[in-house]
Amino acid sequence: MDRPLPLKASMEFAYGTPAPMSPGVVRIVAGNPGPFTYRGTNTYIVGTSELAIIDPGPDDQNHLDAIVSAANGRPINHILITHAHRDHIDGATRLKDMTGASTYAYGRQGKSAPDIGPAGRSYVNDVFVADHRISDGDTIAGRDFVLEAIHTPGHAPDHLCFGLPDNKLVFSGDHVMAWNTTVIAPPEGNMADYLSSLEVLMKRADRMFCPGHGGRLDSPQRMVKAFLIHRRSREQAILDSIRNGAHAVKDIVPLIYRDLDEKLNTAAALSVLAHVEHLIDRGLVTSAGSLAFSSVLSPV
Repeated sequence: MDRPLPLKASMEFAYGTPAPMSPGVVRIVAGNPGPFTYRGTNTYIVGTSELAIIDPGPDDQNHLDAIVSAANGRPINHILITHAHRDHIDGATRLKDMTGASTYAYGRQGKSAPDIGPAGRSYVNDVFVADHRISDGDTIAGRDFVLEAIHTPGHAPDHLCFGLPDNKLVFSGDHVMAWNTTVIAPPEGNMADYLSSLEVLMKRADRMFCPGHGGRLDSPQRMVKAFLIHRRSREQAILDSIRNGAHAVKDIVPLIYRDLDEKLNTAAALSVLAHVEHLIDRGLVTSAGSLAFSSVLSPV
């Protein structure tokens, strides 16, 4: 049985209103709430004299105007993207036009949007090209800040977290959030990559995570450890289900996710698929043919 996660659903905010998170860091929440975005996408403004924007959010003029208003005349020179999901990236082009800022992202590197996803193919922007492609360990510096790129694939192959070392803070995107677990949806998501990326964050000594949705995490390593334990427990439950005769993803989902909101059925099935894919890679399960929701699974 899964251990209860120390999730934090509470979040104090007002749409369009900047809220301080840490010295030189404020958050503005976009007005795009939903089952995968929670209250909306968090946009972060970093710096005091020269500014960087982390995740401009959806292509919503009201939200973009709120970002520029919060800058209060200070130059916005950098726009950083955690990953190319539309709720994080679609506002980048218009914000660039409004401010003259340069954009920074890991980039899709030839990976097209998957046909299946929690919100369908349309949830990935696979045509956006950043001005600067950045990789793990690269830094982006302004007059009064330095941000470090941390490649954390799993939720998406191009996912980056951004460390702010002077504040012992990480902008964790969709990789680690306080309000819920992260959706890992193959082929966009990969469970082995996700777990490895959690281990990377576990080794750090940050005092706060500022995620892409929901409230901040003030004990981030505790949450990362809890997510690792949760995923390992979930994977064991899926393996036990297969050993006990549930031989397809579609049969496993109702055993693992009880009283599930119908809107989340696809996301849940994709999460189980990701775990099964990981079990196959580890030689614990086999699939008759290409892995799909209805593929016949067998324990090894």
